[in-house]
Amino acid sequence: MKKRNRTAVRLSVVVLVLSMLSCKKEIIPEIDGELKKWHRITLSFEGPETDELAEINPFLDYRLDVTFSHGDKRYTVPGFYAADGNASETSASTGNIWQVRFTPDDIGAWTYAVSFKKGSEIAVADTFDAAASAGFMDGCSGSFLVTDSDKIGIDNRAKGRLNYIGESYLQFEETKDYFIKLGVDAPENLLGYADFDAATNALGFLKKWEPHAKDFPMDGESYTWQEGKGKNLLGAINYLASEELNVFSFLTFNVDGDDRNIFPYLLSKPIAEYEAYASDKKNLEAWKTHFHKTRFDVSKLDQWERIFDFAETRGMFLHFKTHETETDHLMDNGVFGLEGKLYYRELIARFGHHLSMNWNLGEENNQPTEEVLKVANYVTKLDPYDHHLVMHTFPNKDDRYEEFIGDQSPLTGASLQLSAPDFVDVNPRVLKWRQKSNATGRKWALSVDEPGKANIALLPDDEDAEHNEARANALWGSLMAGAFGVEWYFGYASPNSDLTCEDFRSRDLFWDQNRHALHFFENEIPFWEMAAANELLGEHPGFCFAKRNEVYVVYLPMGTKTSSLDLGSSGELFSVQWYDPRNGGALVQGSILQVEANGRVNFGPPPKETNKDWIALVQAIKS
Repeated sequence: MKKRNRTAVRLSVVVLVLSMLSCKKEIIPEIDGELKKWHRITLSFEGPETDELAEINPFLDYRLDVTFSHGDKRYTVPGFYAADGNASETSASTGNIWQVRFTPDDIGAWTYAVSFKKGSEIAVADTFDAAASAGFMDGCSGSFLVTDSDKIGIDNRAKGRLNYIGESYLQFEETKDYFIKLGVDAPENLLGYADFDAATNALGFLKKWEPHAKDFPMDGESYTWQEGKGKNLLGAINYLASEELNVFSFLTFNVDGDDRNIFPYLLSKPIAEYEAYASDKKNLEAWKTHFHKTRFDVSKLDQWERIFDFAETRGMFLHFKTHETETDHLMDNGVFGLEGKLYYRELIARFGHHLSMNWNLGEENNQPTEEVLKVANYVTKLDPYDHHLVMHTFPNKDDRYEEFIGDQSPLTGASLQLSAPDFVDVNPRVLKWRQKSNATGRKWALSVDEPGKANIALLPDDEDAEHNEARANALWGSLMAGAFGVEWYFGYASPNSDLTCEDFRSRDLFWDQNRHALHFFENEIPFWEMAAANELLGEHPGFCFAKRNEVYVVYLPMGTKTSSLDLGSSGELFSVQWYDPRNGGALVQGSILQVEANGRVNFGPPPKETNKDWIALVQAIKS
């Protein structure tokens, strides 16, 4: 294979080919990446010379699939057209390189077998076994050796793939740790970034992320492109990680939506013409009139991958919002077909190898149930890794989840939106879907991804320095109901809003409170074995989360100076300790150090500042 200029080599390349390829002619792919467990490995093949706008569509009329095998493990991974194989650096739209990205989940010898087919719309065909060979690497096979990961700390490659396992919490495959996610749901137009190729500025929302230039890390250079592009967005993600937040969300398609600058496709009109059209909110035909609907911008997508690749090293959960309510009816005129299938195939092929992520089929999804099921089944069949699959819906239309829980769909959870300005609807809404999904025998993993009233949601520190309602009712309200996480929406009318935010420090004080909650759940309790038990509080306000007869967590709202808890009648002794959700720190003792399980017991007031909110941790004393 020809050598390609790689000015930003991210990882040392270790290649050990155990057996030569077998096919009609010798084709040895370039294997890029550390050949280690949980690391991205990219196989690059020389295929037909073509371009993004070629008459034979390289995205639609060719189909690359590579099957990776190790023992009884088998993954068929979709591949993609990569232009010159280095498009993030060169902005190439032509070339003969085809790639597949794979993250192995075991050490030892892995084999691969290549299928490369050609035919009209073959990429989205339901069956293709009888399709014509495209030649080149079709039928080739080979193997490589994978060694153990050497990564540590928050790096996802130290933890393994995050899996839905039929429980309320997702679990990392390597460490077996369960996951609590806390981070940002805004800005949803995070990828509307000036440093990406063919960036547009419709409605004036194009981002530069300049406030985060100072957060660019020393080890981030290899993730930049074209002489340092990407630094500010990489800095923003590094800042989130420094605050111990572990998730950010983003739309991958918002044509005719709120922002209109994010799309993986090629424009069919000049950028200036598109910007002029899309900047008028009355114009809602851009998808029909300004795009090549089956042609992707290879270099832009390669640059997106640089951002996601870096995020992997910072322990980030990638929340792919594949549509918003303004866009979920555009492709195929709302009936899932060629355009939608190709869109999801390209996303899965390019980004499905990431370890900690979910596919969200639509923010405020408004599609008919049968269309959602078509999409969900398609994604489930195509995604080799079975990533967490969710749908987000309107705050007052959540009853439509009734049609998807249990074995009615392949969805594995819900992305919940709420609407109360003081967040009081969060805890009961999570409880509602926790109970309903559990009753089916197939528990959903639930996340609150847009709490609060849409126009204000989570206000900046300048307007709400203490964030008392967000902390009490949304943060602790979610986690104490059994949600596996919260993502914070910034409101459409707030400073540093959902559309305008370029500075995550606008809520810096509140990120500390998220960190305190995360530390408590990860370090003090077996949260994955616990469930909401508010009824144990009787008439007292607050939330209770329990593994009965062993450990109880009680959230006391502000102004609740004492509380009681029904511990049952076992006669066992329980210790009482307190945690400060506002300031974190170590567990502390109050006036009552232990109680006996003899019906309803009073565990006394918090240790200080009894007008503030506190967490009581009541645990069985082991003899």
